[in-house]
Amino acid sequence: MNTLFDKIWDSHVVSKVTDGPTQLYIDRMYCHEVTSPQAFDGLRKRGLKVFRPEKITCIPDHNIPTLNQEKPIKDLVSKNQVDTLDKNAKEFGTGYFPMGHPKNGVIHVVGPENGLSLPGMTIVCGDSHTSTHGAMGAVAFGIGTSEVEMVLATQCVFQSRPKTMRINFEGNLKPNVTPKDVALYMMMKLTTGGATGYFVEYAGEVVRNMSMEGRLTLCNLSIEMGARGGMIAPDETTFNYIKGTDFAPKGEDWDRAIAYWKTLKSDDDAVFDREITFYAEDIQQMITYGTNPGMAMPINSTIPTLDDIEESGRVSFLKSLDYMGFKPGQSLVGQKIDYVFLGSCTNGRIEDFRTFANFVKGKKKADNITAWLVPGSWKVAELIKTEGLDKILNEAGFEIRQPGCSACLAMNEDKIPAGKYAVSTSNRNFEGRQGPGARTILASPLTAAYVAITGKLLIPNS
Repeated sequence: MNTLFDKIWDSHVVSKVTDGPTQLYIDRMYCHEVTSPQAFDGLRKRGLKVFRPEKITCIPDHNIPTLNQEKPIKDLVSKNQVDTLDKNAKEFGTGYFPMGHPKNGVIHVVGPENGLSLPGMTIVCGDSHTSTHGAMGAVAFGIGTSEVEMVLATQCVFQSRPKTMRINFEGNLKPNVTPKDVALYMMMKLTTGGATGYFVEYAGEVVRNMSMEGRLTLCNLSIEMGARGGMIAPDETTFNYIKGTDFAPKGEDWDRAIAYWKTLKSDDDAVFDREITFYAEDIQQMITYGTNPGMAMPINSTIPTLDDIEESGRVSFLKSLDYMGFKPGQSLVGQKIDYVFLGSCTNGRIEDFRTFANFVKGKKKADNITAWLVPGSWKVAELIKTEGLDKILNEAGFEIRQPGCSACLAMNEDKIPAGKYAVSTSNRNFEGRQGPGARTILASPLTAAYVAITGKLLIPNS
């Protein structure tokens, strides 16, 4: 009667505190430059070493520029954070992929694509979107800086056990409806707090038919509806994605791993604390209109009216629309857009670039659009060249930048100017997320491609 979550969690329990949290063993921790400095300082002050440095992987991604990475970082705050991670990784002997390294990129892209994140693992990082790695069939979640220090020192962390939820997506998606649309639809229905306190398993025909890239996108957005994490049972799609990657098991170890991974699924009689089913026929191409990912709607719909909003939420609803420059009941079809961002740990993988390139092939970028196309890793960047996508994109008027978090968040040079509208494939549309005063509309790579060519919001139909 065990869920997939139960099986992985229970196998990693070291001890339990009576009426308190569980001490959980962690198989892999990722550290980036923003949330790790104080944690390493804590070890230094206490005279401690990293307990299992081979289980720690440090990667700068938030602050790194996406142009001229071979030169020193211009922004002094960003440079200090990246330099500090460099110092800490070398001093404490952890795994480390510095800026410019062939395996550098956004942590949540690099980990899965290199076989560092594997089925059955417990995975943490000082970053909320660690939920991404759950697509590999792992229990993956974000932690705070004090907890990062705890894992560095002990390879364990104290956590309260979350409740379990299964979200089923049944049926077959309509043409042009992508995993990003599935996630935005889910958040529209459940709101940004609808999964608070739960660890979510995604299941159903839609999920089984998703590529690994699509599954990673879906799990990435789990945190945006309040979930502790999201996960998907590993299957042949998972195994094929992992096989041959640099850190995946090899030879007999691979055979043993596969035998174990095939047991990682919820039992037929498993009971979840909550279970929800959505149907593919109801899901359309989605965008956001407000300042949280739950403020989403089909592209061809209209922004809700005040009558559609509970009275307790009307003030924040109107504040959000005022920031975005929109009105209740407004259609956004035809809305002029200034920037398009393709990238981030949500949609910076090779499949996302294939989708974008396939649509813009033979077309030209709209003159009013500034487009930032940012691979999620150097491996993705190399595949873009190998597959000739760079030529298609260049001929259509697009440039490809270097890997990094880029315009997902305003921690580097890629900031959307105040008042400008950006259609973004990233994960958050909070006020100022992409730059002070920037107005963010979340969408899929296909929708972003359509906007990049037309210069405005329209429904992708070819």
